[in-house]
Amino acid sequence: MFTKLNKQNMMRSVLFAAACVASTSVFADGGISIQGTRIIYPQNAEQVSVALNNSSKTDMYLIQSWTEDAQGHKSHDFAVTPPLFVSHAGDENILRLMYTGHQLPQDRESLYYFIEKAIPSVEKNKAKDENVLMMAAANRIKLFVRPAGLTPSVTEAPTKLRFHRAGSTLQIDNPTPYYITLTDMKAGSAVLKDIMVPPRGNISEALPSGSGTTVTFHTINDYGAITKAQTASMQ
Repeated sequence: MFTKLNKQNMMRSVLFAAACVASTSVFADGGISIQGTRIIYPQNAEQVSVALNNSSKTDMYLIQSWTEDAQGHKSHDFAVTPPLFVSHAGDENILRLMYTGHQLPQDRESLYYFIEKAIPSVEKNKAKDENVLMMAAANRIKLFVRPAGLTPSVTEAPTKLRFHRAGSTLQIDNPTPYYITLTDMKAGSAVLKDIMVPPRGNISEALPSGSGTTVTFHTINDYGAITKAQTASMQ
């Protein structure tokens, strides 16, 4: 997306618009997408691969990648290679993630985020004739570091969630070692927002009127797919 600027302004101003997008979302005329909506990093792995696709038939992008911690601060616990490169039209690029940080908990997952920023190229003849404003887009997906040997299994974990009503508040307890994301959640007929419950922790959400005594929800699995609906009683 290009917009004319005053000719005395900077030649290459960059506007960074951060956005969380699913792997299937791309620019209107093609762009960069990540294969998958989350990354599972086995804690004992030397590295994992992340695939990026450039679906544009004409454009190339400068790609910059990094990781953030659970609070959204840039993290140096991972090395991303290559951290900066050019993706040409139609390319599939493979990045390597290597954990280089301190020892993490062995009894639960740890949460990070993987960010990929794509800056579109500018035609040289256009750059000579006029100034342009380049729109850069960012993909941000969850990155879970998972120790080996956790119990119960990750597929069984959602069945262990417990729901408690305290007045107009719903408390969700997660006794498992996994981060569990609940989506399409309802309390009775009342629609609740999507929420992620930390391992061996809990989180609260306001209950609207008419919320009933049961909770229906789906979860998101390791592959980014939405699982079958489950129903649980509020205690």
